[in-house]
Amino acid sequence: MKVQILVMALGLIGSSAALASGNAPAAPEPAATPQTSAQWLERMTDFTRNGSAYRDPKMFVPWANAVTEPGFYTQMGVNMMDPGNWARMMGSMMDPRAMGNMMQFSDPNVYMKWMGASMDPNFYTALMTQFADPGKMMRWMMMPMDPNTWNMMMQSMNPNLYTKWMMAPMDPRMMQLMMAPMNPALYANWMGASMNPATYGAWGSWMAPATGTANAAAPASFNFFNPGAWTGMTPQPSADTAQAATGTFNFFDPNAWMNMWNPAAYAQPAAAPAAPAAK
Repeated sequence: MKVQILVMALGLIGSSAALASGNAPAAPEPAATPQTSAQWLERMTDFTRNGSAYRDPKMFVPWANAVTEPGFYTQMGVNMMDPGNWARMMGSMMDPRAMGNMMQFSDPNVYMKWMGASMDPNFYTALMTQFADPGKMMRWMMMPMDPNTWNMMMQSMNPNLYTKWMMAPMDPRMMQLMMAPMNPALYANWMGASMNPATYGAWGSWMAPATGTANAAAPASFNFFNPGAWTGMTPQPSADTAQAATGTFNFFDPNAWMNMWNPAAYAQPAAAPAAPAAK
């Protein structure tokens, strides 16, 4: 019993550490483009980053080149035989940053980029050049004699492969994955990511509290999470009307409800000093 409690505690600690970065709404955009099939597979099986290949046409071109190579599929077959890769992929699906990865597609800039690419002949040329590459066609024809293909097939005869799967339930990565749903921080981080404007890309700027006030350079924007912004949609009373209504409460005026949190708004003005008597 004590051993089971210890294992559960270690799992919760591990999942807490893994989700410590979950407060970030979205994974940062990768700076470098993957160069090998293994690097592409690592990114595309990571649900916090795999949307980057589809949000930018400039990233989609090398991605299309990678998935049309035979080595991509032999590497995929090798990766699928490793239980650790499955644990990493499923763990990334529970990561709060996965929400930001998906919600970035609500950014209108993504579709503006694709609209520009649809009118760019260089984009079509880059794709057609890959499909018409004679070297790529030769690699597909020679795939049955490729050492990587034979390596993938011979993995089924490797005893270490079966040992990995037999020991997978005792793998700390698997325990961490199973304990993650029991971690309250997981749900708190998901809620935090859903309320963070940065999760939604350019669309999040209209929800950002920092943009809810006007300045000299830009007009005021609508802050969805500010109750005062909703009441600001109604016409404001003039200065004369406000002065006459000081100290009163208009039940049907939404702005009056907001001013309940500002006692100074209802403070009675100080009486003016009496004029000195004429001598």
